[in-house]
Amino acid sequence: MNAPTAAPSLSRAEATAAFLRHQSVEITPKQIEKLALLRQHLVPGCQVFIALIDPADLSAQIEATRQLAAAGFVPVPHVPARFVRDEADLRDRIRALAGAGATTMLVLGGGAAAPIGCYDASIQLLETGVFQANGVTTIGLAGHPEGNPDIAKARGEGALLEALVQKQAYLKAHGLDGFIATQFLFEAEPVADWARGLRGAGIDLPIHVGIPGPATIKTLVKYAAMCGVGNSARFIRKQALNITKLLTVNTPDDFVADLAQIHFSRPELGIAGPHLYPFGGFDKLFDWLAQTSR
Repeated sequence: MNAPTAAPSLSRAEATAAFLRHQSVEITPKQIEKLALLRQHLVPGCQVFIALIDPADLSAQIEATRQLAAAGFVPVPHVPARFVRDEADLRDRIRALAGAGATTMLVLGGGAAAPIGCYDASIQLLETGVFQANGVTTIGLAGHPEGNPDIAKARGEGALLEALVQKQAYLKAHGLDGFIATQFLFEAEPVADWARGLRGAGIDLPIHVGIPGPATIKTLVKYAAMCGVGNSARFIRKQALNITKLLTVNTPDDFVADLAQIHFSRPELGIAGPHLYPFGGFDKLFDWLAQTSR
């Protein structure tokens, strides 16, 4: 993931279209059935993240990785620490994912209430050295611009920042490239404030910002509740209080345009691109991209 570069003078629409060219997309293993649609709408070399929400989907994640790599995309499988039993399990899955064509992986703690094995934090996976031993060259880290209530409750408000400092230090010490991919949210300014704090703490990894694709208010409320996103989701919940708006499709036009302005006007913040979640379905997402990227 490339850091933003200084840009010529662009209109808001032009900046948005240029910013969207740095997009990445997230799918689940089962959504590999949409591969033909991905090939139709995404350029070769686009990063496609493969979430692992259920530990039982590991074999499907490996197969999705293989198919995405064969189709010319850059597969980025999630590796959640809380879904890994032990180091032998980690070695087996990283070897399999690398063998399927993944050299970039997103290493995160995972959303499970309790770990199924001996790991509960991504740094524990990194410190095994298993990734670089299997040819992985780039590690993505999870970012939480609006915090993570579970981690803050257990370890204090500063734990997330401290963890990113530690993980960045590990990557640099071992010659690994890195980036941050954030949880999804709905407003740009909290991202800018958070990024400014990271830079002040010496974290210089490029940031890809999680953006919900076009979806109904009802769908966004469901995902916001599931993922625990914070303050910027309040306006979505307020919309949901109006029953007539529940089935209204919300598009991230203003959010993406604001991020594009930050990308080009404040390159020091390292807002590198949009990471798109197709909560409302791929058809809505790609129709919106086609209209917005003109």
